[in-house]
This record gives sequence, structure tokens and C-alpha cells, in this order.
Amino acid sequence: MATLWQTPNQLRSLLTELVGWKSVSLTEGERQFPVKLQAKLQDLEYYQANPDYIRLYDADKRRKFLTALYKHPNATDTICMISHFDTVGTEEYGDFEALATLPEDLTKTWMEAQAKLPPEVLEDLISGEYLFGRGVMDMKMGLVYHMSLIERASMEDWPINLLLVTVPDEEVNSAGMRAAIPKILAMQEEHKLRVTLFLNSEPVFSNNPSNHHYFIYTGSIGKILGAALFYGKETHAGEPLRGLTSSYMASYLTKEMEWNEAFIEEVLGEKTPLPITLQQRDLSLTYSTQTPYRSSALYNIFMMKRSASEVFDIFEKVANEAARKCNEDYQLKCKAYEVTPIGNVKVLKYKDLLEYATNKLGNDAIQEMKADIYYQEQWDDREKALRIADRLMIHCQELAPAIIILFAPPYYPAVNSSDNDLVKECTAFVSKTAQEKCKLSIRQVHYFNGICDLSYVNYEGTKDGWSAFEENTPVWNDTYTIPFKEMQQLQAPVLNVGPFGKDPHKRSERLHIKSAFEQTPVLLAELIKMLINRKSD
Repeated sequence: MATLWQTPNQLRSLLTELVGWKSVSLTEGERQFPVKLQAKLQDLEYYQANPDYIRLYDADKRRKFLTALYKHPNATDTICMISHFDTVGTEEYGDFEALATLPEDLTKTWMEAQAKLPPEVLEDLISGEYLFGRGVMDMKMGLVYHMSLIERASMEDWPINLLLVTVPDEEVNSAGMRAAIPKILAMQEEHKLRVTLFLNSEPVFSNNPSNHHYFIYTGSIGKILGAALFYGKETHAGEPLRGLTSSYMASYLTKEMEWNEAFIEEVLGEKTPLPITLQQRDLSLTYSTQTPYRSSALYNIFMMKRSASEVFDIFEKVANEAARKCNEDYQLKCKAYEVTPIGNVKVLKYKDLLEYATNKLGNDAIQEMKADIYYQEQWDDREKALRIADRLMIHCQELAPAIIILFAPPYYPAVNSSDNDLVKECTAFVSKTAQEKCKLSIRQVHYFNGICDLSYVNYEGTKDGWSAFEENTPVWNDTYTIPFKEMQQLQAPVLNVGPFGKDPHKRSERLHIKSAFEQTPVLLAELIKMLINRKSD
């Protein structure tokens, strides 16, 4: 029987086609991608006979996610295969941007422009072992694997169910995956499925540039955005000590947050990266000699075992220490210049600010303010969260000077299945198979360091753990939600087996050809067969 997506050349051709469907996050290409994919999957005889097993569902912003089910009549055990089809932008390709999603052409063209590439990239290019392009690594190759597995399962009548779930927006807010969670639960009920494993195929990439080992991941790191609004007291630039600039206040918290080891977690011998500032700016849109008194900042915080509430407690302590140092230095300066201080900088949690403002202004006024901000479509969820806090403080200036601490989207809970018996068995099997069939040595990593949609399954948190996020995220339940309760119901372990590549989110993004088209397909197919045989035994 002729195949479509089984040989190395067929897999490469399919990848090239999918990459050619440019699908940068929040673009029309991202909206069109699942529609094109639906048509592509219908090339399989299985879906010509079972067209209802491919479905498109609404996510947000006119985007959709796709599910494709291979269902064996005698099976309930199901492997849910998760991928995303959006990519980051292509502007950094410069003169080569038109080729960014044409991997064969880009790789060939760069062969003729070698001097424009860094030495390490040039070495890989000349080797002929890599394919370059936006999305080849992160992560359209993973989607190709899942399509190939469904084709093979349908041709060989594998006695197991495979559910392909591919979503938009993983690179921004994971709106696709958050929308998919309730639908996965509904499909379990509708088709009497029992999900036994969530399998992702995000690419393997190193924790540092010199480390090129092949990894298998048994979990995924968590990420949360600590945010702060700094509300000072305005003054004329000619009278600097009669006010307090928000930028001055912000400098203290940023210095305390940046690389703060209090946020580091070490689990199973692995550590979270240090926190870092992702954004810091003045909220004023115009220039004048009035001093800046409203600023904001976003701080990236990684997590493993900690809950959002535990992270917020640490954030509050750090903010109070920053405020203490700021006040101390400010008071000394005022004393030196014999100026009466305007007051002490205090730290307020967003939930406390909201409660204060609601008591002062009434709930209707608060909802009207929020609605006005939500109407601003040019603002993303992070901007809207900060602007809501800002609008509340404009009406509650008696609280200034103050640092308002809050959360801003997105939030990726950490997930880990390293202690799960099935995952232990899968990890040992993949490692052994890689050595025997591919002469490839594999190392286990407990937390995928690239952040991925596996964060939204197998959730073990509690209401207490996420309550601080709900209470202190201004856009919560309006423009941003996380289905925590539904996530708790998807209690199957997670595993990530993907191809080796380098430089995700860079113009030198590249995929190792042998790993992608020869080795990893074998590992995935053998893994599924092992799970089938394990069940039958």
C-alpha cells in the first residue's frame, strides 16, 4: 500500500509544505493553518471513511484548533498527541525574510551567502546535516510526526487510540491549548476514551550553546509573570524633590528582582533559571517637563514545584524590601536638601487596590473602567492588566506613592511525571531503542526548559495554590482564563520526545536532518508499539 508520510523523503516533503504555510502568531496565516491542515489530513483514506473524526474548534480572535482522532473499535486506551502550529515572527531574517518559511530554498541560498552567518551556524550549514527555516524545529516537525503516526496506525490497524490535538498561540498566551482542555474532556466522554499518556514532540534543544546531547523530557517547566505598577507623585523637573518619580521607584524593585536567587527552585537535580526583567517603561505617552509618575515592569519567573500563591508571597517580600530601600534613600536625600518628604512608598497587592477602589467608586464604575480598557484592541492582555491597575490608581491617588504588585498573563504551571511508573518505563524503552536502533545516547531531563502546552494537563495544584493568580490578575475571567478544574481531570502523565535542533526563535533556527527524518520517527513508532504490547500483556 502506498504511503504519504512514512519515508524520510515523505516526512521532509510534508514538513516543507507545513512550514510553507506561514503561521506567525496573531496573523491571518495562523487562522488559515488548521483549515489547510484539515484538508491535508483528508488525504488519508481513514478520514475519507471517517470525516467526522477531524474537527475544528474555536479558540479566540477568530483562531481555531484542530483535533484528529484515530479510533480502534476495540480500544479505550488513548495517547493524546499535542502540538502547536504557530511560530514567532520572521523579521530577523532581514533580506532573507521571503525565504524564512521555504526551508529548502533558504538552506540552499545560505550556502551561497556563508559569510553572513556566525561561525557555529556556518559550520552546521556546511556540514549539510541541518535544514534551516522558521518553524522547522519549533515545532512543525512535531506535528509531522503525529500525522505520520496516525497514518501508520490506520494502515496497520493498531489496537490503540491516537488523538491529535494541534493548537494556535503557544508562542504568546496558549489560548489554543487552554480552549482545547474542555474539548479533550468532552471527546473522552463522547468516544469512551481513556487518555493514558500526553505525548508532545517539542524539539530537543540544549540548556547551553555547547551542550548538544539528545534529551527526552518527562515534564515541563512553569512560568509566571510578576508585574508591578509604580505610582509616584508628579512635580516639575525644576523642583525634583517635591515629587517622586515612578522610574526611581521602579529601579529599586528591578534591582531586587533581577537575578534574585530567592526565586530559584531545585528539583531532581535541575534548577530554574534566575528571574529577569522582560519589560520596564513609563506609561506616559507624551514628553513634558512634568516628571514621570506612572511606570510599569514585567518580571519573568520560572517555577517547578511552587504554586502561583507561593511565588506571589516571595514577590511581595521582595517588593517590600525594595520599598524599604527606596524610602531609606529618599528620606536621606530629602534630609540633605532640607525638603519635607511627600510620604513613604508602600506595597499594595492588586486585590487590595481593587477592594479599596470598589468601596470608593462602586462596582459599576469599576466595570465601566475595565470595559473601556478591554475595548482597546491594540493592547494585549499584559498591557490591559497594567492599564487596569493604572486606571484604579488614577482614581485613588491618595494611596500614592505605591508599588502595586500583580500578575499578568500568561501563566504556565509546571508539570512533571518523572515518578510515574509508565513514564519511567517509556523513558527506559526509548533510551534503549535509541541506543540499539540509532546508536544514539539519550539523557532524561525532568523539566523541558522551553515552556510548552503540556503545562495545561495533569495539573496537581489546588484552589489555594492558584487563588493568588485569580485575585491578583486584573484581566482574570474577562480576557484571560485558565481551566484549572478541567486540567485537574486530565490526570495522565506527560512525555516529550522530539527531534534535535538548534536556535529556536532565532534566524538560525535549524533542524538536524538525520534526527528529524530517520531517528525520531523510529523512536516514536516503537514507543507506541511498546505501549500496545504492554497493554496486551
